[in-house]
Amino acid sequence: MSKDVKVKKGLKLRLKGEAEKILKDAPKSKTYAIRPSNFHSAVPKMVLKEGEKIKAGEELFFSKYSEKTRFVSPVSGTLKEIVRGAKRKILSVIVESDDTIEYKDFGTMNPLKSSNEEVKERVFSTGLGAFIKQRPYDIPAVADDSPKAIYVSAFDTAPLAASAEIILKNKVEHFQAGINVLTKLTEGKVYLGVDKHSASFLKDIENVEILNISGPHPAGNVGTLVHETEPMNRGERVWSVNPEDVAIIGEQFSTGKYNAERTVAVCGSSANEKYYYKTIIGAEVKSVLKDFEDNSRIISGNVLTGEKIPADGYLNFFANELTVIPEGNEYRMFGWLPFKDNDIHSMSKTSLSWMFPNKKYEVNTNLNGEERALVVTGEMEEVMPLDIFPMQLIKACLAGDVEKMENLGIYEVIPEDFALIDYTNTSKIEAQEIIRNGLDIMITEVG
Repeated sequence: MSKDVKVKKGLKLRLKGEAEKILKDAPKSKTYAIRPSNFHSAVPKMVLKEGEKIKAGEELFFSKYSEKTRFVSPVSGTLKEIVRGAKRKILSVIVESDDTIEYKDFGTMNPLKSSNEEVKERVFSTGLGAFIKQRPYDIPAVADDSPKAIYVSAFDTAPLAASAEIILKNKVEHFQAGINVLTKLTEGKVYLGVDKHSASFLKDIENVEILNISGPHPAGNVGTLVHETEPMNRGERVWSVNPEDVAIIGEQFSTGKYNAERTVAVCGSSANEKYYYKTIIGAEVKSVLKDFEDNSRIISGNVLTGEKIPADGYLNFFANELTVIPEGNEYRMFGWLPFKDNDIHSMSKTSLSWMFPNKKYEVNTNLNGEERALVVTGEMEEVMPLDIFPMQLIKACLAGDVEKMENLGIYEVIPEDFALIDYTNTSKIEAQEIIRNGLDIMITEVG
């Protein structure tokens, strides 16, 4: 079965620096890090101590308030360091890798011939549950929940996004096995979003309902797919999984090994070698990013929702992109003049760029102004395809008004759904941060 998802509102932001469609093996990283901050609301409780040996797939820590959700090591080696911050908060768990990875053997399991309970128990007890996110709230899925549907978006419409077809090209069998696993985790449907205009092998995947996506970003966001298929109400849950993570789940069921392979597209105008690299979750940035221009910002993820990381840091657990763009710390002469040039992207025709709809831009991190005490009516709605009132919801989150947040659709959104509002709004407000704070209030007040 298939269904068309056509989005009209949004923005197709064309940027320079797309990764070439060539897959390379990245050099092996010496250390790997799992950072609890990548799993919002998870409070880690360690099961190992520094200096202990570990195999790939063995447990590092579990979540204090959801003990069935386990987090495992991506490689074998020695637990080198538990990095702590204020009040002994665990910031990262660093594993020094062996030369040859030794895997914990979980044994094989055919999900289609196993019960729902057996499959769910294996997923969450072996660390695979860490790949599953829950809506509402954008937090790790809880093993005891029963989602009404599960979503996999294999068409990322964000700027410079990695191609799922390149990532999954040699993992089709494992991806299908992973889909089979997901069908056992819900009584509802498993949805797979694909590019409507692409003759993709993903359209041949079985046991899913195919969603043929067309339109500008955020057409490929899971939030958009949920809104167009099974909108959420209070008390309901849906889960989402990234395409490559589905393949990791499927491979573990098929082979018994937790192979935490991660494909990362190095992109952005400041990266000098823009390719797809095959590495492992939590690898050092320097093992993938070899050459980039000075005065650059490194982002694990895309330019709209990614996380700023240092050159000596580690890759985000979920991200398939490593984006490098110029820092916006240089003054632009007469930057306040309208129609000055056509190298600045603008939605409001204050730059000549509107005359070149297919032009690609070299963006930097400059905000072009500070936060302003004004709101342009209708501006946010232009890039919000969901049937909600974004400006009013942001105000309700700022006020901490739980009842208004519920009435305005807080259960349907997560921060990434407001990423374009961050980029386009005249007020220069941090909409994603405001929505994240609003969701945290809902977790506390409603649960």
